[in-house]
Amino acid sequence: MPFVTVGGLSIYYERQGSGAPLLFISGTGSDLRVKPGTLDGPLPKSFDVLAYDQRGLGQTSKPDIPYTMADYADDAAGLMTAIGWESAHVAGFSFGGMVAQELALRHPERVGRLVLGCTSPGGAGGASYPFHEIGHLKGEARARHLLPISDTRYDDTWAKANPEQYAQLIAMASADLYADEPGHATGAQRQLEARAAHDTWDRLADIRSPTLIAAGRHDGIAKPETQARMAARIPGARLQFFDGGHMFVIQDRSAFPAIVAFLNQA
Repeated sequence: MPFVTVGGLSIYYERQGSGAPLLFISGTGSDLRVKPGTLDGPLPKSFDVLAYDQRGLGQTSKPDIPYTMADYADDAAGLMTAIGWESAHVAGFSFGGMVAQELALRHPERVGRLVLGCTSPGGAGGASYPFHEIGHLKGEARARHLLPISDTRYDDTWAKANPEQYAQLIAMASADLYADEPGHATGAQRQLEARAAHDTWDRLADIRSPTLIAAGRHDGIAKPETQARMAARIPGARLQFFDGGHMFVIQDRSAFPAIVAFLNQA
């Protein structure tokens, strides 16, 4: 199985496709064992895609120590070095977009074109929804709480009018196949603590990579107004909204083609 050691961590990664190198950085709680995933989608048809489990998640090490956003960015840069990439395009979604911001700021020479999907800068620019405040909610209770925030169209009226679809969405969001694994809860909590401290707002003007900010019009986690502020802060950034919520990339079929087209620009 593909593991590399980076800064004392054992990082699990997967790589698929051909073309220009693309580092994909996933969101809160992501685990490559959960399918379908990024590598099952359209990106490997256009790029050599590298995806990985971040520290505290999946099959990567889960040390019970404080994590920082700088740690996550350095993990990403270290993984690139370990597989022989000097630089790559970077696409980060949700929490992964926060890591991607730090990566572009801490290691600018490693980042080609940059996609920041459904994410936030923190600080005065606006933070994403505070997941660290709902740690007491588990399973179905957590899913029911987050669904109308993830996509603001899914309110009580919609749920009552679409009971079968609502039940399917809640069931999918409630599933945690690896909850009983050693270190799972600790790693997830450490990630949320790092996420809560994320703040790149005062440094965004230092990002030099051509940047696409991709967002869902109905996202209550990474709010549209936050995307607009972030786009105005990053030099030359392009902002594009899609018809969806926090999961707009699977809700709007035009999202991936737009992302691919941006990454393929000379």
